[in-house]
Amino acid sequence: MLKPITREKMEQLIPLIATGEQYKYYWGKWSDVLNRLLISVVAVVVVLILGLLLGDQGQALVLLLGGAASIYWLWFPVYQASLRNSANRRFKYAGFWRGKVLDVFLTEELIGEEETVNKRGELVIIENRERWINLILGDKTGFEVAVQAPLQRIYKGIKPGETVELLLLSNQPDLGRINKISDAYIPRQNLWVGQYPYIQRDVFTEVSRQLGGVTPTRVDKRNRSRNIKRRDR
Repeated sequence: MLKPITREKMEQLIPLIATGEQYKYYWGKWSDVLNRLLISVVAVVVVLILGLLLGDQGQALVLLLGGAASIYWLWFPVYQASLRNSANRRFKYAGFWRGKVLDVFLTEELIGEEETVNKRGELVIIENRERWINLILGDKTGFEVAVQAPLQRIYKGIKPGETVELLLLSNQPDLGRINKISDAYIPRQNLWVGQYPYIQRDVFTEVSRQLGGVTPTRVDKRNRSRNIKRRDR
């Protein structure tokens, strides 16, 4: 099932400012936080030096820049997610899609490379790989799409035949060519699968209920182009 939605609803689903889930995604690991803290410290030092050079005339500017620099580590994830939201809001049309999980399989994905030196002084490249879950989704019209995500224990209950829902984005009024998809929602398990939390999830689940979506069971609550290429990371 593919149901076009209004521009107003699309903008509710893809807010201008980062959602909590998006902020959490860009917050990153402790190494990312430490890197941002280091940038904040360096930026504050640069602003203080600038203040010395400008004297009293630039005091207001120094206070403004210094304040922003001191909390850079805190606000930068919001900025990153908001930029991504802004890019997605540029698509003109959106549709609510409901289909089925056709296939589920695991792969090992390359997530990074590290250079090191072995005992003989030779440069060695170490590949960092991670197990990912892959879902092939489709409907009766023949539309198919793939969704990937790092493997988590909560995904072990996903089986072929499960109802799944997505937000589709397009620049064509008839949604004939899909440019981007959101993370996937499995209503019966109240479960989201994807690399990035693209949408406002409470708004999406409300749209799902309005369109006759599947109600999560008590157990599930407790456990909590037509063909497009692999989603961007």
